[in-house]
Parts: sequence; C-alpha cells; structure tokens
Amino acid sequence: MEELLPMIGWAVGMALAGAIAFGLLGLVSGTDETATIAPITLLVILLGVPPVGVFAFFMASISAKHITHAIPTTLLGIPGDTMAAPLLRDAQLLRELGVPHIALRKAISGGVLAALIAVPLAVLFAWLLTPFADAISSVAGWIFLAAAVLIAFLSKSRWAAVIALIPFVLLVLGLNAFTLATLDRTLTVSFFLGIATGPLIVDMFLAASPVGRKTLQRADKRRFELAADSRTWKGRMPSPFGVLSRGQLGATAGAATISSATFVFSPVAMTVLMGELFGSRVKGAYQRLTTQMSVKNGTTESTYIAETLIPLIAIGLPLSPMAASVASPLFNAPPVYTIDDGVPNNLHTMLEPWQFLVFGLVAVILAVLLTYPFAMTQAHRAAKWIMQKVSHEAIIGAFAGLLVVISLYEGGVIALFVTLTVGLVGGMLNKLFAVHTGVQFMGYYVAVLSVPGILALFA
Repeated sequence: MEELLPMIGWAVGMALAGAIAFGLLGLVSGTDETATIAPITLLVILLGVPPVGVFAFFMASISAKHITHAIPTTLLGIPGDTMAAPLLRDAQLLRELGVPHIALRKAISGGVLAALIAVPLAVLFAWLLTPFADAISSVAGWIFLAAAVLIAFLSKSRWAAVIALIPFVLLVLGLNAFTLATLDRTLTVSFFLGIATGPLIVDMFLAASPVGRKTLQRADKRRFELAADSRTWKGRMPSPFGVLSRGQLGATAGAATISSATFVFSPVAMTVLMGELFGSRVKGAYQRLTTQMSVKNGTTESTYIAETLIPLIAIGLPLSPMAASVASPLFNAPPVYTIDDGVPNNLHTMLEPWQFLVFGLVAVILAVLLTYPFAMTQAHRAAKWIMQKVSHEAIIGAFAGLLVVISLYEGGVIALFVTLTVGLVGGMLNKLFAVHTGVQFMGYYVAVLSVPGILALFA
C-alpha cells in the first residue's frame, strides 16, 4: 500500500495536468498531435516524472484532445487537428442542415464511449500478443523495415512515400555519422523533434523568405460563422447514453472494438473506414451523418489508445503508426527510455500489465470528467473566445521555443542544426508529398535498427 499511494498520486496529478493542458489546446484549430503531444510528453520524461505519471499524462492528453478537437471542427468548420480532418465533410453537411451543435455532441459522446472501451480491449489484445514478443523482438530490424514500407504504402502518397523512405533514411544515416564524429555520440531526441515539428519548421522558413512569405499572406482577416447554441438534453449534466441513440451506441462500440485490434494501420485510414462501414448501414441522411460523426470521432480515440498500448505492453517497440509518431517518447527518449539494438528499456519493462489497465482507465476517466461536461455545455462560448482572443502565432512561438530548448539540452548547437535539417526535409515531404510523420518516424527506426543488420549480412 505504501508503494501504491505515490503511484496513485503521480497518476492522478499528471492525468489532470494532461487533460487540462490538451483539453484546452484541442480548442485551437490546426494543433497537430505529433507536434504538440509528443514534445510535451518528451519534456515530462526528461524532467524525471515517474513512469506511471508519464503514462497517465499521455493517456489523459490524447483522450482530452480528441474530445475538444471536435469543437472547432463542428462549430467553425476547421479541423482541430490531423485526426479531426476525416470529420470535416460530415460536420459541414450537418452545419448546412443547421445542426452543428448536434454534430458536436454526437462526436464527443462517441469519443467518450470509444475511449472507455478501447483501454481494456487494447490491454486484452496486448496480453494475447505477449507470448510472441521474444520472437518479434529477435527480428525487430526486419519488422521495422516491413512496417515502414507498409505504412508508407498505406499513406496518401503510396509508392512515392515508399521511394521517399530511401533518401530520408540516408539523411538520418548521414546526420548520425556526422554527430558521432562531432560529439562522439549519436542523437535521438533531436530527430524526433525535427520529424514531429517538420511542417511548423517549414512554415517558419517560408515566413523568413521574401518569396515564401507571399504564400502565407492574407488580404483580410479569416471569417467564420458560429451557429447559435442550444441544449438537447434534460437535466444539468449530459451523458453519452442519453445523447447517442441505441444504434449509434452499438455502431460506436463495434467500431471501437475493431479498431482496437487493428493496431498496424493508419489511424486516419481506420477513422474513414469505420465511418463508412457503419454509416453506410444507416438509412436517412441525418441519421447517417450523425452516426458517422460518433463512429469517426470514437475511432480517433480507440486507434490512438490501441496503437499505443498494444505495442507498448506486448513488445516494447514502436511497431504501429501511432507508436512511431505521437507516442514515440514512451518507447525511446534517451537517456531515460531506450530501445538500443531492439531491446526495450522503457514503459514496457517498467510497468506491469495491470498498471497499464488501471492507470490507463484512471487517466481516461479523469480526462472525460474534465472535458466532456465542458465541451457539452461551454463549447460555443469557448470556440468564440479562442477565435477572438488566442493568437495562433503565440502558440507557434511557444512550441518553437520549446524545440530550441530541448535540442540544445540534448546536444547543443549541433543538435539544433540536426533538428532544423530533419524538420525542413521532413516538413517538405509532409507538405508537398503527403509523406506523413508516421512514415518518417518509421524511416528513422529503419536507419538505426534495420540498416545495420542489413549491412552486417553483406559484410
């Protein structure tokens, strides 16, 4: 009991911190998860927070953000983050029908239900996969190579993304050789930061260029239409079971179950697939659109949770698009967490399966209790305040400053240059060729884990 109380304290405290921070950040449109959650989680790890606290912080962060990201998506017609993009079309059609508040409440209620389902199911699926962990770890280098090619092929760019892996891997290898010769060691965190914040770094370079600045200029302020607020439930506090119909509850639960098991596929692709699969069975435009809103936003929660928990619990290696991007600090954050030579020394070895289940549920429940009532009752007021008062430039500046601080902490000016180089190249691949961060993270692991094994075969 004496050992359990400090763990509970850290879990509750860090879960509250993550839920509050990213519940608010989800209100700000365009705040990509990889560029926000990953660096802050990395900072939490480097500050020395215990494993239970790190895990609870991350779980609460992704749960809270995927509840509040529906607010700008449905009420303003702009995606709250990358995972909100598949919701845009359905949200826009419901806006045209004059019911954006219904779209919002269906979306966040589906997210709450899916999050509570995904945690125990992901732990169960991870437990079923655990007996094969040693076999998987022994061929980790080859698995990373196969996973990188698969994830690249399943992205929007298809073969272009697969081919783009080659120069990106060579870039990582070259920078690793340079840092080894200069600092007598290789870097890791700087690569993560560069990949995660690539689009942001590209935008900053464009803003500094007279030619690129023209592409960012606007002739006038952006204008958005915000529909009137109205409540559609009885009593003071809403409940997902009162907001979703019986059919929508079943569809959202079914989508959460399926997406909790298929952890190797792109979260965005799974979101679209689940929405179409369950929405196509519903007759009537209004019922179909509202069902798709609940199912799709539920899938954003379940895929993020499952793609983090299954590889983390069963294997300890980032073998999913989510684990290789947003959740990457949980697997590899030297010198605290490492996967040197494919051997994990991270949350996989530091926490027991029951801790993942219990503290994962605690974090998700706390995030739900904080953000769901707020989103249901204060969404209109919050969206209006964010658009009028919050400076996007200030948020970008804050994350740019965080990028510089963490890079300098790892390896001084050399590390900062590595971050800028990887970010500039990776950001252009992302913006111009839709080679998303998941593909780039897998490319990094191919460079440090797969290539040495391949070269050894031909030595």
